[in-house]
Amino acid sequence: MSDAYPDISLKLDGEVAWAVIQRQADRNSINSEMMDQFRALLIEVEKVGVRALVFTGAGATHFIGGADGIEMMQLDRSGAERFSQRFQDLLNRMEASPLLLVAAINGLCFGGGFEFAMACDLRVATQSARIGLPEVKVGLIPGGGGTQRLPRLVGTGLAMEMILSGKLYSGEQAAAMGLIHRVVPDGGLAKGVGDLLAPMLRNPQYALSLAKQAVKSSQQGGLEYGLAAEAELFSRCHDHSFFRDLMKEQLKSGQLKTTADKDKLIKGESA
Repeated sequence: MSDAYPDISLKLDGEVAWAVIQRQADRNSINSEMMDQFRALLIEVEKVGVRALVFTGAGATHFIGGADGIEMMQLDRSGAERFSQRFQDLLNRMEASPLLLVAAINGLCFGGGFEFAMACDLRVATQSARIGLPEVKVGLIPGGGGTQRLPRLVGTGLAMEMILSGKLYSGEQAAAMGLIHRVVPDGGLAKGVGDLLAPMLRNPQYALSLAKQAVKSSQQGGLEYGLAAEAELFSRCHDHSFFRDLMKEQLKSGQLKTTADKDKLIKGESA
């Protein structure tokens, strides 16, 4: 693998890659250099044939402890806007990835760390994890998409309460609120991620990627826009033979009953 991301270690495990954030001295926080590393890693991992990319933090105390406070304190207004846009661009790129992205949350996951987790498709957290957007407590607001993704995740009312209070939530509370998909015992992240991914990875990769795009399209416009996107993405499934081959096999085995056109379909002729 590339040395373009010195603060992230990467391990390939079959169809799943694990990216471990290695900035324990700085709470595994995200600075501008880390944003570049994440982008380089994502581009490279998309080329190696894995189907899912899991992010977790080194150590037991932090998943991602927000954006880098030392860098942010030195920003003026224009620099802060560029920093926010740069972070947003990274998270948008993550959402556009054909891979399944998973946040395996150990320890503290707040501010930019939770914004990063929300840009992943799936989230698994330990019981002792602490999750939230506490920016108002230090005189800021979320700048990595938190004010936009959180209402889409849990609704405007709950998102407003979370953002204005700056409260952090345990893994079990986060699961009950819909912030994460699964809570696991401390030390059980790998198994929890594996159990969550297993039924998904049995499915053809192109279908997973197209389904992900269709769901994300609901965040980009109204119902009419989303339905049009769904129809177009549904049509792309027919560029592949998986569904047709499956139906032919079921017709041959008698699992499906059909009309006199059955023999033509089995032979691959036009009905």
